[in-house]
Amino acid sequence: MSDWKPKRFWTESAVVDAEGGYTVELDGRSVKTPAKATLILPTRAMAEEVAAEWDAQDKEVDPTSMPFTRSANAAIDKVRRQHAEVADMLADYGDSDLLCYRAAHPQELQERQAEQWDPALDWAAEVLLVRLQSVVGVLHQPQPPEALTALRQRVHALSDFQLAAFHDLVSLSGSLILGLAAAQNWRTAEEIWNISRLDELWQIEQWGHDDEAFAAAEVKKAAFLHAKRFFDLSN
Repeated sequence: MSDWKPKRFWTESAVVDAEGGYTVELDGRSVKTPAKATLILPTRAMAEEVAAEWDAQDKEVDPTSMPFTRSANAAIDKVRRQHAEVADMLADYGDSDLLCYRAAHPQELQERQAEQWDPALDWAAEVLLVRLQSVVGVLHQPQPPEALTALRQRVHALSDFQLAAFHDLVSLSGSLILGLAAAQNWRTAEEIWNISRLDELWQIEQWGHDDEAFAAAEVKKAAFLHAKRFFDLSN
């Protein structure tokens, strides 16, 4: 495998007004996506985050240190080309939402799930006007079709940039409701992340801490928090 990395070739970056939003220029030349599209960003705040990432590069460009740039690339090169397919895939989480499948035992875990997950379902009923039903066990229980249709419409209404962020909010948490709750500031992103990990945190309490699993969870947490920030900057 090649260790080649692109070299820094510019002196300074700048945020510039562009048709449809803002772009980032490196010594007067607009940044391009991997698919060679001009990187047009929806808000100045997002463009400033991207520009800061390019400014922070040293002699070599390290894409792993540029999360806003990578998310913007995904929004333009991937989500924009298949918006409906991505939206449908995420909306499908509503019919098997993490929050709706409860433990059969022990009672303490059941109570913790009810304490943390019921408020999220109640929020969805009050704010989104959608009531999903919870069941005990892991066997699939279809949700009311009208609820799923309402949720699907909300997901399809998201912009390309919002949907790119929303993909991670939902897929990392395993819950369409928690993804929407994060997007709409029901609670802080970190609180919502911890709610999504209730079962994992319970297992840690019972069996102890595993360094490898903890490191993997921290990577996912960072990605979830970034997705929330990217979603906010899309507006």
